[in-house]
Amino acid sequence: MRPIAILVACAAFTVGTLPTIVHAQSTGPSTGQASQTDAKTIWEKFKGSWNQSKGAVKEQWGKLTDDDLLEIEGRRDQLVGKIQTRYGITREEAEAQVGTWEQKRYRDM
Repeated sequence: MRPIAILVACAAFTVGTLPTIVHAQSTGPSTGQASQTDAKTIWEKFKGSWNQSKGAVKEQWGKLTDDDLLEIEGRRDQLVGKIQTRYGITREEAEAQVGTWEQKRYRDM
């Protein structure tokens, strides 16, 4: 019976503090959301010109094969997955590399 009392006390504490946390998050600037939108907009440009972007992708990640590039078809998530597989890195590392590449390519466009 005692573990349930602790669980109820924890739940009551969490419920009591949740509105404060949600309120604090909702009043702050939404820079994360803005950067996601920017990344999405940037990738839409790459996807639209994928045939031209393939050369730059191959230049950046030379281990990707032509078959990989055909499979990717301008899809960011596929590119990240292929980089992760070919280079034996974590998904987070592949995401970071693609993000850096996107920003550089977008500035050069």
